[in-house]
Amino acid sequence: MSHTPDLVIAHGTVVNSFGRQTAHVVVHDGRIVQLLDASEPVPAATRTVDASGQLVIPGGVDGHCHVAQVTGRFRTLDDYRTTSTAALWGGTTTIIDFGIPRDAQETPLDAVLNKKRLAAESRCDVALHGSVVSWDETVPWQLEQLAAEGVRSVKMYTTNRGSTMADGDTILKVMREMVRLDGLTYIHAEHDPIIADCTEQHAADGRIAIEHLHRTRPELAEEISVKETLAMAEYTGAPVYFVHQSTPGAVDLVTEARSRGHEAYSETCPHYLSLDDTVYGSTFPEWYACCPPMRSAETVAALKERLAAGAIHTVASDHSCYDLSQKRERTDDVRFMPHGLPGVETRMPVTFTAMMDSASGGEGRVEDFVEVFAAGPARINALPRKGTIAAGFDADVVIFDPAEERTVDGGALHMGTDFSPFEGKTLTGWPAVVVSAGRVVLDDAGFHDPGAVGRFVARKGFTEHRDALSWPQESRPAVYAAS
Repeated sequence: MSHTPDLVIAHGTVVNSFGRQTAHVVVHDGRIVQLLDASEPVPAATRTVDASGQLVIPGGVDGHCHVAQVTGRFRTLDDYRTTSTAALWGGTTTIIDFGIPRDAQETPLDAVLNKKRLAAESRCDVALHGSVVSWDETVPWQLEQLAAEGVRSVKMYTTNRGSTMADGDTILKVMREMVRLDGLTYIHAEHDPIIADCTEQHAADGRIAIEHLHRTRPELAEEISVKETLAMAEYTGAPVYFVHQSTPGAVDLVTEARSRGHEAYSETCPHYLSLDDTVYGSTFPEWYACCPPMRSAETVAALKERLAAGAIHTVASDHSCYDLSQKRERTDDVRFMPHGLPGVETRMPVTFTAMMDSASGGEGRVEDFVEVFAAGPARINALPRKGTIAAGFDADVVIFDPAEERTVDGGALHMGTDFSPFEGKTLTGWPAVVVSAGRVVLDDAGFHDPGAVGRFVARKGFTEHRDALSWPQESRPAVYAAS
């Protein structure tokens, strides 16, 4: 090596999704340049961090974040500076946000370009999803422009009529375009007619306040929507990714589609693995206003079983940063509340705790955690050089303490809001040191704000990236990461 490395993380146990080794991680110019066996001498470097006896994992990739989100008259209280800072505090070094049209006047292309401009303030790397609400003759051209920008996925909602909902014709046509453009279709799957009717029935009965949220959006609505959408995806040949799946039935439908050879993926969120619908009978039910809602304890246990079995491919935060004053404006009527939970900072410990808690059926390996926290989201979303610790990959690295316990204090977190749905919970597995693009941004001295250095990450085509990963990860050549 002709230059002195910027950083060496020495003597740690490097854990990737496909295995572990004791090694020195050598970093220069924001990239991992070598992974040396720990029996070798530690190379001289500008800075050396001793990770002896500690786990070293890839920086997290959160494939589902909403930054500065506008829903009707409500706007989340965060911006890219705030959310990216909170992400780094939580061991996440790349976030993927959404460019969702705010109204009929904003096009899908404009929504993404506006978000891309705002992302210039980010402290960590950022990628974007597009979104289509309604079809017109300009959509194919707009999707081509998004692909040229490195935005290779589009999200559509099967519910939220009058705002973000796309009808079936639009979903099918967009899926065809995404196949043509080698992209990935993201779906929020809840059956709108069932939800609308169920909500109207509850309103007529006077049971429409927040404590009834879970009854207005039944599990059946999610599963029927997944089934219908999978049929369209298989008909068009479109790879499809389902966000925030909250039921084992929804996950099983995806598993069945995969058994038939279709590219389909399940995401869940930390709150669906750790909270159940009894929260709506708690003192502060507004802390848990999200869609889909929390499910029964039996459903949560079964969902965790699917995660342990590898049927769930990613765990994403679905971060959405409203505060309690916004939540409490209309707790009397869930139809007018802003839905969504802050979670980008707590994704690591909530997910790890759920996966390792053998008492509740979630026992697993750290490698499995790395898969859903970093490697899987990077691979499925075609993010080059993310999600793995290997030569040529971005130097996004976390020294992870799987034994550290902390009790969540929402007011002490960094997400720009005044609560956490995990308030008072004792969680295990927190970051001790976070390295983002080769910079140490968190260590025992605290957070070191790197400034607005986050990069926009252009994504590759879905099949292009998948085919580059066709060999077993165990035999992956060190030069792979340059692809």
